[in-house]
This record gives sequence, structure tokens and C-alpha cells, in this order.
Amino acid sequence: MTAWDELEGLLAIVEKDLKAYYFKPPNISWGILFPLVLALSFSLRNPEGLTELAPGLVALASLFGTTSMEAIVVTFEKRVGALERLFLAPISLHTIILSKILGGAIFGLVISTVMTLLTTLVLGAQIADILGFIVIQVLTALAHSALGAMVAVSVKEVFEAQTLSNYFRFPMIFLCGVFIPIDEMPALLRPLAYALPLTYSVEGFKTTMGAGGDITLQAIVLSLYTVALVFTAAHLLKRNLE
Repeated sequence: MTAWDELEGLLAIVEKDLKAYYFKPPNISWGILFPLVLALSFSLRNPEGLTELAPGLVALASLFGTTSMEAIVVTFEKRVGALERLFLAPISLHTIILSKILGGAIFGLVISTVMTLLTTLVLGAQIADILGFIVIQVLTALAHSALGAMVAVSVKEVFEAQTLSNYFRFPMIFLCGVFIPIDEMPALLRPLAYALPLTYSVEGFKTTMGAGGDITLQAIVLSLYTVALVFTAAHLLKRNLE
């Protein structure tokens, strides 16, 4: 088994997943509409502040797009035995789980790009550092797709994965600076906020969308989260199969 075999297998699985599962109208609308509706509900008292929510909206679109689809794709293939059949291919377990994560990350990139267009063209948000924005966007999609995969391999049914995902997603919405700046939170909650990956996505988008500053810390933390979650997901999948 060579590195070329691994790469071919990875690309084949990603292509199959994108065609079979991801780019369906209901999936795309969920990743975009939910963050928008949530933001509109928070901005009713201050409509002029909607533009300030743009970085959080982009991060939320990626979070919900990736984790929701990972819960569906990975859990469904586990239930019907399709995921187990992939182990007959001459590729490693880590390559298989990475291919699932990359499929979700690509979908998350598309959803967050659509949200970026909405926030810039409709809300008037600005991107000051395009290259930095793209770096954070890619790392955000990878980290949250890996989080979704880790959750999905831990359960048996789609509804279980979606429910378990909500235990992560909804606290992150309110703890990670999307609607309330972390500096304004109670001191007791701030360490928890800084332990969550969405915080670094939101801070990275804020930095590149006008706040200014260096995104090195955010990029490093999101990369570390991605690597840790990939290996955790692979370990959990292997344990469950055994």
C-alpha cells in the first residue's frame, strides 16, 4: 500500500460522498438559514448591529453545515454497513476517516462562502485580510468537520448524532463570542469559551474582517483541534468496530 494508493482512495471516497450526500438543496438551506434566523432574532432590538455579527454568522454557517452533514453521512454509512465495506479497500483507517472529514469540510467551505457573500453584499461587511480570511475559513471547516465526525462515530443512529452534536453546538453559539463578546462574559465562563474551537474561528474572522491583528494564534489552535479530533475519531471508530 503506497501513498499514491492512499491518495487515490481518499479522493474517490470524497468524490462519492459529495455526489451522493452533500449538495442537496435541503442541506445547503439548513446551513445558511439557521444562522441567519438566529442572528435576526438577536438583532431585533438593535438592527444596526447586524453587520457586527457577520464574523459569527460565517463561523456558524461552517459549524452547522459540517457537523450536520457528518452526522448524516457517517452515521448512515455505519448503519447500512457501507463504512465497514470501505475497510476492504487497500487504504488505512485514518485515510477513510480523513476522507469523510474532507467531504464535510468542502461542504462547510461552500456554505460559509455563501454566507460570506450574503454578509458582504447585503449587510455591508468588509474583509480586510482576504488571505487570512481564507486560512481561517479552511481551518474552521476542517476543525468542525472533524468534530462532527468524532460525534458521528460514537453513536449508531442519525438522530443520536444530531442530538449529541447539539450538546456541543448550542453552548458554543452563546459562549464563543458570536453574539456576546467574550470580554463581556462572566469571568467564570471565559476559560470555557477559550477551550472551544468556535471561539478561535469567530476571533479569526473578526480579525480578518476589520478588527485587525494577527491570526497566528487562531490558526495554530484550529490546526491542533483538527489533528486531535481526526485521531480521536479514528480511535473511536476502530474501537467501535472491534
